[in-house]
Amino acid sequence: MNDSSTPGRTKALDHTTAPSGTTTPAHKTTPRRAPLRTLALAAVLAGMSLSALPPAAVAAPRAPEIYALTIRHLDRAGAATDAYRTHVTGVSGPGAAEEVTPHDDSGTVTVRLPKGRYLLDSTLSGPEEGSGTDWIVQPRLDLDRDTTVTVDARTTAPVDVRPQDPDARFVSGLGFVEVTHGGTTRSANVMAGPGLRVAHLGPDAEPGSVKEWFDTYWAGRGNDYALGYTFTSTRALTGLVRHPSAAALATVEIRRAAPAGETGTGFVSVQPSAGPTVGLVQPLRPLGTATVLVTPERGLWNVEYEGPAAPGTKPNRYAANGFAVRAGATTTHTFDNAVFGPALDTAPGARPAGVRDGAALSLDVPLLADGEGHVPSAPRFRAATTTLHRDGVLVGTRRGEPGRGTFTTTPGAASYRLTATATRGDGASPGGRVTAAWTFTSAATARPTALPLSTVRFAPALALDGTAPAGAGVRVPVTVQGAAAGSGVRSLTVSVSTDDAATWTRVPVVDGRAVYRDPAPGRSVSLRAELTDTKGNTLTQTLTDAYRTR
Repeated sequence: MNDSSTPGRTKALDHTTAPSGTTTPAHKTTPRRAPLRTLALAAVLAGMSLSALPPAAVAAPRAPEIYALTIRHLDRAGAATDAYRTHVTGVSGPGAAEEVTPHDDSGTVTVRLPKGRYLLDSTLSGPEEGSGTDWIVQPRLDLDRDTTVTVDARTTAPVDVRPQDPDARFVSGLGFVEVTHGGTTRSANVMAGPGLRVAHLGPDAEPGSVKEWFDTYWAGRGNDYALGYTFTSTRALTGLVRHPSAAALATVEIRRAAPAGETGTGFVSVQPSAGPTVGLVQPLRPLGTATVLVTPERGLWNVEYEGPAAPGTKPNRYAANGFAVRAGATTTHTFDNAVFGPALDTAPGARPAGVRDGAALSLDVPLLADGEGHVPSAPRFRAATTTLHRDGVLVGTRRGEPGRGTFTTTPGAASYRLTATATRGDGASPGGRVTAAWTFTSAATARPTALPLSTVRFAPALALDGTAPAGAGVRVPVTVQGAAAGSGVRSLTVSVSTDDAATWTRVPVVDGRAVYRDPAPGRSVSLRAELTDTKGNTLTQTLTDAYRTR
């Protein structure tokens, strides 16, 4: 990564920089996804076609033409400087596989490279503390002769992307550029403080071949800010000024629930969905809310939440990725709240919840997704089993992973019952029980085929401690996912228990909402759905101790 932080870069007292996967009780930034400098290399061989020549006439491959590239580096006073870091990366032609970082203390360096198209980026640091960083990008460097390039800090202009909040403090910033030519994309990046200046160098590239974005992150007293802008052009940017007002930004609220009364500090991060970036990370106490104002111009956004973990255990993570935002509007994501239950990925092209492949039958249903359907990376459970019956005869039982299991059965068509159960809780705190039982007919398949599985989601309005007001009449949204979603439901009934699932009462479902009254304070509410789809496949789903009253 082209990491050239300015000497004397300011760090806010409670906003620090940390590598991915670390946690501190302060705001921090984390690199995400892949290394910011992409090193995917494509080799292009030059030479004559051999198939057209008789064996005796085959010529040796011609060596690529080699040229001298001389790079001069000048600081903001126009003097030669050795305080630089320059990358030259091959994009196309015989030099496509080249990447060099030449340096000479004189400020002038020469490197010999094969003919081809190159991307050059150079970061220059000022001689004094706090004097700033200059990032100069030449997206199109056609090396077809001996060439001299001058990287001159006097050509740069400021990157000034900040909120109109006088109390906001700079946390981090990233500039990133992608250059595409001949079907190959190369990239460069810079991380620097608020004194960053940038400039384009050299001729224009082809239309639309240069994509660039700048992200800056700020900490305010009441809100934090994630400001990002993208550009597609023939040139790299020379300066960028954006001072968005609060009305021009979208609000993202992240709420941290604690239905089991858990303590400890979690962490929440917000970052754009597209492209490498750093993200704004901040601590979040139980029943807390983090508010981040973001730029709609940056596209879709991601939010991740990581809960506290006991020593020796994995932290539990949730994510809400790729959601749209709108200026002036608020998007809220609540993590780790009731009602916990099965949830399916409804995105186009998502992996099926169950698959039949030949004689193998597999289930992969998150049984303990939180109240908004976020799937936990390390669900808290005390016991879990998955069981398969074929024509009433037990095929097998799998233990230890909620909603997961693979079984080998026989090829012929048969009626199957697939049951998955998990008991919530970590052993120290009480937890309810989640059970989903599906029936369907299946036979061996020539290729992987989705099983006709459905789930039902319940979404009562709950406080962040997982409770609802006692005695209140409620209309709880009921959503069908999977094979029966949309018009695939033949029948659906909902029942409620207020005595720990000892007895059940069927309740009406009106306009997609279950209608009933919550019990007295301190009682639990259990929920059951019984569904039959239009092809005769069934689901019985029971959520014991789904939520409590206060």
